[in-house]
Amino acid sequence: MEDKQKILDFLLPALQATCNLSDLVSLEYREDRELVYAKFANGNQKIANAACDSGTALIRDVIEQIV
Repeated sequence: MEDKQKILDFLLPALQATCNLSDLVSLEYREDRELVYAKFANGNQKIANAACDSGTALIRDVIEQIV
């Protein structure tokens, strides 16, 4: 099984290097809910559904749902 939090930990700096998501502070995976919580510097938070995702689908879904 893939470590979804580890994938998000690697993804975070790449997203922070973009203009659209430079204010992204953290990505937290909640296994019990299969959700990713994206927290931003201004205090806002967006939630991405990661249910039944593979590692690559997780990356795609997070980007699509938080941008």
